[in-house]
Amino acid sequence: MSLVSEAGRKSTLPGSLSADRDSKWPQRGHCYNTQNHALGTPSMKIVVLGATGQTGQYLVNQALQQGHTVTAVARNPGKLSVHHDNLKVVEADIFSEDSLKPHFSGQDVVMSCLGFPPSFFSPVTGYSRSMNSVVGAMREARVNRIITMTSWYTEPNSGVQSPYLIRFLLLPMIRSVLTNMHEMEQFLQKTEDINWTVVRPPGLKNLPASAQEFLTHEGYFVPDGSGSAAGRGDVARFMLSLLNTNAWVKKGVAIITK
Repeated sequence: MSLVSEAGRKSTLPGSLSADRDSKWPQRGHCYNTQNHALGTPSMKIVVLGATGQTGQYLVNQALQQGHTVTAVARNPGKLSVHHDNLKVVEADIFSEDSLKPHFSGQDVVMSCLGFPPSFFSPVTGYSRSMNSVVGAMREARVNRIITMTSWYTEPNSGVQSPYLIRFLLLPMIRSVLTNMHEMEQFLQKTEDINWTVVRPPGLKNLPASAQEFLTHEGYFVPDGSGSAAGRGDVARFMLSLLNTNAWVKKGVAIITK
């Protein structure tokens, strides 16, 4: 059974939910259904980076609800108020391979919701620096699957057809962040031994998971996407749905809820 269907057509699944490699502009988006997708997902051991952030907390909670065992890596573990038998909260330096390696040992997948603020006076480097350490620790711990999140429009020319306010106001304000996100994406693309997926949501709203379908596209934005933001809970929901499919391995996928 196909996991995706062309946008505008009804999905065959039950329930809800890089610039294009062959052409300059991305292909048409797809519908992707995740509501019941997690039901067939075997329990996994998941490391969550950025677990105390807003999206990270949604990811941790949903992973626990689905029966996974979660190791939440945080700079300040006390900020995570969740208590669960299948949750272990640890303190580690995301920029240190040696600090991360012990917590990656025996895990099935690393999931990252790390975020870094924009800067007008100096380059943002947190995304690429942390990923360099994360991948190094993964190799040492023999973990080869990572699911991380960036944003729409990380590729510098991908926003030329975006709405006026986004193109001339928002994107310049966050360009330092988008640039480093893109550098991180390029780093992952060059790895041969890491099964990575980059999830690219648009703007984020602090909302829980819904039952809406996703429009997905292997590109830097969703051409058919009418919204400008996605709920953080929905982003977490989509990321977890990837545990049960190889459809987006070694790919970047832009998403938006319908």
